[in-house]
Amino acid sequence: MRVGGVPDVTTGDAGGGTGDGPAYDLITMGRIGVDLYPLKTGVPLAEADTFGKFLGGSPANVAVAAARLGRRTAMISRTGADPFGAYLRGELREFGVDDRWVEEVAHYPTPITFCEVFPPDRFPLYFYRLPKAPDLEIEPDEIDREAVRDARVFWMTGTGLSAEPSRAATLAALEARSKSGTTVFDLDWRPMLWDAGPPRPWYERALALTTVAVGNAEECEVATGEGEPYAAARALLAAGVELAVVKRGPEGVLAVHRDGTAVEVPPVPVTVVNGLGAGDAFGGALCHGLLAGWELERVLRYANAAGAIVASRLACSTAMPFAHEVEEVLDRAGAV
Repeated sequence: MRVGGVPDVTTGDAGGGTGDGPAYDLITMGRIGVDLYPLKTGVPLAEADTFGKFLGGSPANVAVAAARLGRRTAMISRTGADPFGAYLRGELREFGVDDRWVEEVAHYPTPITFCEVFPPDRFPLYFYRLPKAPDLEIEPDEIDREAVRDARVFWMTGTGLSAEPSRAATLAALEARSKSGTTVFDLDWRPMLWDAGPPRPWYERALALTTVAVGNAEECEVATGEGEPYAAARALLAAGVELAVVKRGPEGVLAVHRDGTAVEVPPVPVTVVNGLGAGDAFGGALCHGLLAGWELERVLRYANAAGAIVASRLACSTAMPFAHEVEEVLDRAGAV
């Protein structure tokens, strides 16, 4: 079964609301910040003395991941009016992501995130987003609704619903889409970032306006009350999406389409260095496969391979793979 409903158009003028060439393959919206990672693994922050500085934030990484695979991408977000903000916008451009909608907010600093890296399965995150992250300051009237509507894929996150005015802006973008093309809701549950009361009503409202939902078991349970993978997928479909993708970690990934198609794909074996960016690589590759109109199983295998590559590397944004790297992994796995 082919999924996505979006033609694979990578050249030529496909129209669009930017007034500057074809519509975007992908626009992401939401969190952006600076990731500071210890350059030695297995070292607690209290003992770390050297760090690498990287572009971070899940929607930013998803845009980078899709750009690495040849897609025309852009991001809607905000940074502080500070050197870290300038760094992030420069990194987006360097990665080939259009930063025209990543603007400065004068009164809040650019967020920083530290992590500890304890392979294979412990990667604590420490978010510094106080008093408030600039990416939560996007106003509804600042959204380029025409560009959002015309993008082949639009990607938003649960964190974007966690505070005003970002919540209203995110919902306004979804309403502008009116479920056209492929609209992806990354369930992205980060309880330490949520200050808007119970999340379920806002998740339900966003699910009714999206066509694809992606999340792990915990995120699915927050969104629907169901944590068992098949039950969660059915609940997401009942909430309004066309395709539910449930990430199961070491057990692989499950996807269920409204037409009844269900596909389970095992993980790609890998020696894990840092698992934090794997989900974002999966997301960018998922968008790439949906844009290409591939069969669902091929989409999932490709996305799994992209995630495995990033899990085997220390960084997130700079670790996002190119197409030939994903294809090499699939070749070795005998999955092509």
